[in-house]
Amino acid sequence: MWWIYALLSAFFAALTAILAKIGIKGIDSNLATAIRTVVILLLAWAIVFFRNDHQGISSLTRQNWTFLLLSGLATGLSWIFYFKALQMGKVSQVAPVDKTSVAIAILLSVVFLGEPLTLKTAIAVLLIIGGTIILIFQ
Repeated sequence: MWWIYALLSAFFAALTAILAKIGIKGIDSNLATAIRTVVILLLAWAIVFFRNDHQGISSLTRQNWTFLLLSGLATGLSWIFYFKALQMGKVSQVAPVDKTSVAIAILLSVVFLGEPLTLKTAIAVLLIIGGTIILIFQ
Protein backbone atom coordinates (compact mmCIF):
# COMPACT_ATOMS: atom_id res chain seq x y z
CA MET A 1 0.00 0.00 0.00
CA TRP A 2 2.89 2.40 0.71
CA TRP A 3 3.86 2.39 -2.96
CA ILE A 4 0.49 3.83 -3.98
CA TYR A 5 1.17 6.85 -1.77
CA ALA A 6 4.72 7.05 -3.13
CA LEU A 7 3.42 7.06 -6.72
CA LEU A 8 0.85 9.72 -5.84
CA SER A 9 3.65 11.75 -4.25
CA ALA A 10 5.73 11.41 -7.41
CA PHE A 11 2.78 12.43 -9.60
CA PHE A 12 2.02 15.52 -7.53
CA ALA A 13 5.73 16.41 -7.32
CA ALA A 14 5.87 16.29 -11.12
CA LEU A 15 2.73 18.39 -11.37
CA THR A 16 4.25 20.81 -8.85
CA ALA A 17 7.22 21.39 -11.15
CA ILE A 18 5.02 22.22 -14.15
CA LEU A 19 2.62 24.45 -12.20
CA ALA A 20 5.48 26.19 -10.38
CA LYS A 21 7.37 26.91 -13.61
CA ILE A 22 4.27 28.61 -15.00
CA GLY A 23 3.50 30.34 -11.68
CA ILE A 24 6.93 31.87 -11.07
CA LYS A 25 7.06 33.60 -14.43
CA GLY A 26 7.85 37.25 -13.81
CA ILE A 27 7.98 37.11 -10.01
CA ASP A 28 10.65 36.53 -7.39
CA SER A 29 11.14 32.83 -6.61
CA ASN A 30 11.23 33.51 -2.85
CA LEU A 31 7.82 35.20 -3.04
CA ALA A 32 6.51 32.21 -4.98
CA THR A 33 7.89 29.86 -2.32
CA ALA A 34 6.22 31.89 0.44
CA ILE A 35 2.85 31.78 -1.32
CA ARG A 36 3.17 28.05 -1.94
CA THR A 37 4.10 27.51 1.71
CA VAL A 38 0.98 29.31 2.96
CA VAL A 39 -1.19 27.09 0.76
CA ILE A 40 0.56 23.97 2.07
CA LEU A 41 0.25 25.20 5.66
CA LEU A 42 -3.49 25.77 5.31
CA LEU A 43 -4.03 22.43 3.57
CA ALA A 44 -2.00 20.47 6.13
CA TRP A 45 -3.79 22.01 9.13
CA ALA A 46 -7.19 21.56 7.46
CA ILE A 47 -6.44 17.84 7.08
CA VAL A 48 -5.22 17.59 10.69
CA PHE A 49 -8.38 19.21 12.06
CA PHE A 50 -10.70 17.34 9.67
CA ARG A 51 -9.23 14.01 10.79
CA ASN A 52 -9.15 15.17 14.42
CA ASP A 53 -5.40 14.46 14.57
CA HIS A 54 -4.58 17.72 16.40
CA GLN A 55 -5.05 15.99 19.76
CA GLY A 56 -1.68 14.29 19.26
CA ILE A 57 0.22 17.58 19.69
CA SER A 58 0.38 17.19 23.47
CA SER A 59 2.14 13.82 23.16
CA LEU A 60 5.04 15.13 21.06
CA THR A 61 8.43 14.67 22.69
CA ARG A 62 11.39 17.03 22.61
CA GLN A 63 12.95 14.71 20.00
CA ASN A 64 9.78 14.88 17.87
CA TRP A 65 9.79 18.67 18.01
CA THR A 66 13.52 18.99 17.33
CA PHE A 67 13.60 16.72 14.31
CA LEU A 68 10.30 17.95 12.87
CA LEU A 69 11.55 21.55 13.12
CA LEU A 70 14.86 20.59 11.50
CA SER A 71 12.96 18.72 8.80
CA GLY A 72 10.84 21.81 8.22
CA LEU A 73 13.97 23.95 7.85
CA ALA A 74 15.42 21.45 5.38
CA THR A 75 12.15 21.41 3.43
CA GLY A 76 12.03 25.20 3.32
CA LEU A 77 15.59 25.45 2.05
CA SER A 78 14.89 22.73 -0.50
CA TRP A 79 11.86 24.63 -1.82
CA ILE A 80 13.72 27.95 -1.96
CA PHE A 81 16.54 26.41 -4.00
CA TYR A 82 14.12 24.38 -6.13
CA PHE A 83 12.06 27.41 -7.11
CA LYS A 84 15.22 29.40 -7.89
CA ALA A 85 16.50 26.53 -10.06
CA LEU A 86 13.10 26.29 -11.82
CA GLN A 87 13.17 30.01 -12.50
CA MET A 88 16.60 29.75 -14.10
CA GLY A 89 16.44 26.35 -15.79
CA LYS A 90 14.24 23.95 -17.69
CA VAL A 91 11.82 21.73 -15.79
CA SER A 92 13.13 18.77 -17.81
CA GLN A 93 16.56 19.36 -16.22
CA VAL A 94 15.75 20.80 -12.80
CA ALA A 95 13.17 18.21 -11.72
CA PRO A 96 15.35 15.16 -12.41
CA VAL A 97 18.39 16.76 -10.77
CA ASP A 98 16.22 17.58 -7.75
CA LYS A 99 15.28 13.90 -7.58
CA THR A 100 18.92 13.10 -6.89
CA SER A 101 17.59 13.56 -3.37
CA VAL A 102 16.40 9.95 -3.72
CA ALA A 103 19.98 8.70 -4.02
CA ILE A 104 21.17 11.05 -1.27
CA ALA A 105 18.32 9.92 1.02
CA ILE A 106 19.28 6.28 0.46
CA LEU A 107 22.91 6.97 1.33
CA LEU A 108 21.97 9.04 4.39
CA SER A 109 19.59 6.29 5.54
CA VAL A 110 22.49 3.85 5.50
CA VAL A 111 24.77 6.19 7.46
CA PHE A 112 22.32 7.64 10.00
CA LEU A 113 19.53 5.06 10.27
CA GLY A 114 21.55 1.89 9.75
CA GLU A 115 19.40 0.73 6.85
CA PRO A 116 21.00 -1.97 4.69
CA LEU A 117 22.57 -1.11 1.34
CA THR A 118 21.94 -4.03 -0.96
CA LEU A 119 23.67 -4.50 -4.29
CA LYS A 120 20.41 -3.69 -6.09
CA THR A 121 19.99 -0.46 -4.12
CA ALA A 122 23.65 0.54 -4.66
CA ILE A 123 23.26 0.04 -8.41
CA ALA A 124 20.09 2.15 -8.38
CA VAL A 125 21.91 4.93 -6.52
CA LEU A 126 24.76 4.86 -9.05
CA LEU A 127 22.27 4.99 -11.96
CA ILE A 128 20.44 7.96 -10.43
CA ILE A 129 23.69 9.82 -9.85
CA GLY A 130 24.95 8.90 -13.32
CA GLY A 131 21.74 10.14 -14.92
CA THR A 132 21.97 13.37 -12.97
CA ILE A 133 25.54 13.97 -14.15
CA ILE A 134 24.43 13.40 -17.74
CA LEU A 135 21.58 15.93 -17.35
CA ILE A 136 23.81 18.55 -15.75
CA PHE A 137 26.53 18.35 -18.38
CA GLN A 138 24.49 17.66 -21.52
